[in-house]
Amino acid sequence: MKAKDIPAKGVPPMAELPQGEAVDFDSVVRQYLDGQYDLICVLGPTASGKTGYAVSLAHQVRRMAENGDIAAGTRAEIISADSRQVYRGMDIGTGKDLGEYGDVAYHLIDIADAGSKYNIYEYQRDFERAWKEVRERGNIPILCGGSGLYIEAATMGYSLPEVPADPELRAALEQMDTPSLIRKLASLKPLHNSTDYDTRKRLIRAIEIAVYEAEHPVGHTSVLPKSTYFIGTLVSREERNARIDRRLEARLEEGLTDEVRRLLDSGLKAEDLIYYGLEYKFVTLYLTGVLEYEEMKKLLAIAIHQFAKRQMTWFRGMERRGVRIHWAAMTDQAPNLD
Repeated sequence: MKAKDIPAKGVPPMAELPQGEAVDFDSVVRQYLDGQYDLICVLGPTASGKTGYAVSLAHQVRRMAENGDIAAGTRAEIISADSRQVYRGMDIGTGKDLGEYGDVAYHLIDIADAGSKYNIYEYQRDFERAWKEVRERGNIPILCGGSGLYIEAATMGYSLPEVPADPELRAALEQMDTPSLIRKLASLKPLHNSTDYDTRKRLIRAIEIAVYEAEHPVGHTSVLPKSTYFIGTLVSREERNARIDRRLEARLEEGLTDEVRRLLDSGLKAEDLIYYGLEYKFVTLYLTGVLEYEEMKKLLAIAIHQFAKRQMTWFRGMERRGVRIHWAAMTDQAPNLD
């Protein structure tokens, strides 16, 4: 693969940002305990401060319990909704920042081997188990992440079938060029998130799933959450891009390149790491000689900026489909939290 062969990704048009608001979290907790909600979700684009915000909410629950405002011993536990943090050994590139959690319990991080293809069916199954266990302990589950598809799988009540491989379909799709594959996928489903076609493998798998679902209508499960309170972490585009650039520099200094090299040295194929996109894709292309270092940094920064835009496009689409998201304005100092 040459640098010129890396497909350019479309950039969603600039959409107006939502209005920020103060979140009365104490009231949200009381409504949860009264049964009005059965899940709290913190979502937002990359580098918007989701994890720190979710941890601050968990600390708020602890303070309420210690002050006697809610039952003693009540805690919040965080359930990740990040499609790459599930993989062990992929730490710096996915921004796990596990030290940020402190003594707050977290779930669905480091549950799959790097190189495997953890899927949305497995995530829904694992989320359901974690969510039920948190509630059975009398604690409050906080779903936190930026993977819109995972968030919808957890909160929209869809009963997702495990989609088996279709070798005959895959063989036919392999004969098509990438633009034709993208057009075929677009004919089967709305293209909310272009990570569906970040690589040919992802694109072919997305078509395989879409074809299966067209022939096997998706029902609804009676188990998943029925009423979620959604909180979005809101930063300006300029601040978000600045945070992305600072974070990328920090991750490279922390050893991102060495992390990817270790994964390759452990026996993972370059194409498997490229499959994961963003940091793993571009650093792998650098380590395999496709890109120069500065070219890798530039292209990776652009790709992350575009990814953040696509995430916001997904979340605004959720709002258009009737989901109420309470957007909490974030600053470098603290979230806007009552």
